[in-house]
Amino acid sequence: MEKSRSMWASRATFILAAVGSAVGLGNAWRFPGLVAKHGGGAFLLVYLVAMFAIGIPLLMMELSVARKFHKGAGESLRGINKKCEFVGWAATANAFVIVTYYAIVFAWVLMMFFFSYKFINMTGDSLAASNLFANITQTTWDVTGYTIPIPVLVSAALAWILIYYCIRNGASSVGKVVKYTVMMPVILLLIMAIKGCMMPGAIEGIQKLFIPDMSAFQDPSLWVDAIGQVFYSLSIMMSIMFAYGSYLSEDSNIATDATLIALCDAAVSLLSGIVMFSTMGGVGMLDSISASGVATAFIIYPQAIVNLTNSGIFNAIFGAIFYLMLVTLAIDSAFSIVEGVSASISDKFKLNPKKTTQRICMIAAVISLLYTTRAGLAWLDIVDAWTNQINLIVIGVMECIAIGWCFDLKKVLKQLNRNTKNYKVPYWWFGLAVKFIAPVSLTLLFIWNMYDLFFVKGGHYGYALWAEIAAGWIVSALVFISGIFIKIAVNIRKKKGFVENEIVWKEDE
Repeated sequence: MEKSRSMWASRATFILAAVGSAVGLGNAWRFPGLVAKHGGGAFLLVYLVAMFAIGIPLLMMELSVARKFHKGAGESLRGINKKCEFVGWAATANAFVIVTYYAIVFAWVLMMFFFSYKFINMTGDSLAASNLFANITQTTWDVTGYTIPIPVLVSAALAWILIYYCIRNGASSVGKVVKYTVMMPVILLLIMAIKGCMMPGAIEGIQKLFIPDMSAFQDPSLWVDAIGQVFYSLSIMMSIMFAYGSYLSEDSNIATDATLIALCDAAVSLLSGIVMFSTMGGVGMLDSISASGVATAFIIYPQAIVNLTNSGIFNAIFGAIFYLMLVTLAIDSAFSIVEGVSASISDKFKLNPKKTTQRICMIAAVISLLYTTRAGLAWLDIVDAWTNQINLIVIGVMECIAIGWCFDLKKVLKQLNRNTKNYKVPYWWFGLAVKFIAPVSLTLLFIWNMYDLFFVKGGHYGYALWAEIAAGWIVSALVFISGIFIKIAVNIRKKKGFVENEIVWKEDE
């Protein structure tokens, strides 16, 4: 292990950082929407099964491999098998694409927080509340508006400054930040949950959240969405957990920590569901909960905020709490993605991590200007569909094949159980999940998404074909051939005397 490598200050710091990365905006707005879409408790049950059958084993797998090599995604997968290094770079490149637009979503949330005072004069005016986001961001669903509103530009700059500030010194600075940013949204969610449950009509919302609609189990999309939510929510297959795992000490108990991280992630999702369903039930808007996160957070929930009470000041305070909660969720996930990308690149080319992070933030900030335009929401919708619904799933399948089939998985299990004292993870469960359940489930999820794209949506997501080719097909192609660019860069540097790291899995003494 490199002596200069940044390490987690404590086990608690690592868990907070990992939970902060896993618990993001999807927990607050996508999860409740999927619960509403798929029969309440029916979705919860399938979601929990998928968490234990797929999510936790894959999280354990990534952390174990990363701790073994103390390297980012690219180098760790090269240590597994040199032919599989490109999988790590595909994950890294895809994560880079994601953070370019996730940072702007973070910026939009910041704007909604700063403009929450406008709810004071909107009591009972649902139309005005639903138009607040469009008015302050000036976004449209058209891909041809390229002017950049100054408030959005300023907010985007602030978002990138905050992201860089949080990770400027790697694990050490992340550890200082997450002590506050991880606990704050939980506290704010609890405050909102208490208020929501006190409202008349909240019981109806809670019942819809927990009581299962048995007919929903017959819908294949329930199983697809539940598996997808687990997969997206835990920050796996995005190079993040490789980076965070590489900062673990040799005496860390990965099996226990990974399980705790997943349970915390599920708990926050459930708490977010209670907030959403109790509040929407209290204002008589249960049927308005949408599976679209952007619509829920920026259009639908503002309507609920202005109908909470007859006091505009109270409604504005509640709105500020809601968007502050989203701010704290967004920043942890955003800087963790940058950290994952930075660790992969700095480890591969032996670069200064701080300077690498600076350059990544600068390049990503420039690219993210596309999403600050009036057409930003449309471009985000296209890129997000491809990076999450297609790229991430394919990367997941390839990573399972690389570690489960192109390597001796029992060695990974030995690393996983290294410091497990009371109960060791059994091979039958770990192997079954990594080698069969996860890749098969993800393959079926990919097939379903392809079917939905080509046979339901007619081969596109409703935007101009040229835009979808540019932001979808071409960007995805670049993600999967990113390993070629890395190889070219390595060869160029070798001519100047660069020597690659020796990455070999050596059995522990």
